[in-house]
Amino acid sequence: MSTTFRRSLDRCLAVVVVAAALVASAPLLAAELSKEISTAAEHAGYAADATILKTAQVHLHHTINCLVGPNGKGFDANEANPCKAMGNGAIPDSTDAAKKKLLEEALKSADAGLATKDLAAAKKAAAGAQATLKSAM
Repeated sequence: MSTTFRRSLDRCLAVVVVAAALVASAPLLAAELSKEISTAAEHAGYAADATILKTAQVHLHHTINCLVGPNGKGFDANEANPCKAMGNGAIPDSTDAAKKKLLEEALKSADAGLATKDLAAAKKAAAGAQATLKSAM
């Protein structure tokens, strides 16, 4: 076998291996996105069920952190990130335009709930975020 042919064969093999790895990882990325969305929805639900404003705010922070990820606008490093190690946040990880729109809508609801000082309004916003997130699953 000539050296040139051998190098070409090695390059082709490398391309095939990389392509196979990318294709194989796609379902894993989708699974992680699903986990990010379901975790965000879970915490929005905790906020909607809160009996004190501070609890609602803590879980809305968790919802936002899951949605935007550690590099996103609104991420609060002083609050827990229950989606840590799942990805870069549901919004940045989403490649589906319709799903991303729903996630951004849920983020607006979570932000509104976090901004209010009224427990009933925070719970209503959290319930809205949860419903929107469930529709994105």
